[in-house]
Amino acid sequence: MANIRVIFFDAAGTLIGLPRGVAHHYCEVALRHGLELDPLAATEAFRMTWREMPTPEPTRLPREDDDRGWWAEFVDRVLDKSAVPRRGAFDRRAYFAELYDEFTRPGVWELFPEVRTVLARLSGRYELGIISNFDRRLRVILDELALTPLFRHVVISSEVGADKPDAWIFQEALRLAGAEPHEALHVGDEPAADWEGAERAGLHVFRLKRPDLTLEHLLNVLPPPA
Repeated sequence: MANIRVIFFDAAGTLIGLPRGVAHHYCEVALRHGLELDPLAATEAFRMTWREMPTPEPTRLPREDDDRGWWAEFVDRVLDKSAVPRRGAFDRRAYFAELYDEFTRPGVWELFPEVRTVLARLSGRYELGIISNFDRRLRVILDELALTPLFRHVVISSEVGADKPDAWIFQEALRLAGAEPHEALHVGDEPAADWEGAERAGLHVFRLKRPDLTLEHLLNVLPPPA
């Protein structure tokens, strides 16, 4: 760790989370459109769809629709698993359009409790960045949470055309930072995407495992300030 000069963070699950859970928002938006979804069923439908949905095709170029089409298919599958008819009074397109925007609304995302303090302690010592399997909505969220000024680089899968654990997204982050793999640390909570992906790309890894290992523990494994 002595040679680390750049620290990259995953976003969702590492820096930010949904305090009411993702299914809450699926159900709340559905209710605005006249449909009552069962929260437990919606949660299970989301989890099943997340496991089965194929990763967007790597392009190594910005994806033209910013992955909006991928998310539209994702939401359709969740509705199918929730036994919502494809034909009828419920307008799936209108629902998706509002649901897509829902996740950029103020107050939907929150920082994990230790995030702001830890970032403040690191920002003077390291160059900080984000590597996230997200789309451009993440930039709106970071602005809303006043995080944008803390990060010099925000590398988003839809913008670089590759999703973690693909080495390309890590290589792009390193290129932007002008850093070699051994000079960079990646912090994340997903075993395959964050831990294995970053390790294969040659970066150091901090395996976040809330509640046992939080970002506060990251401070303990880094060299003390000079």
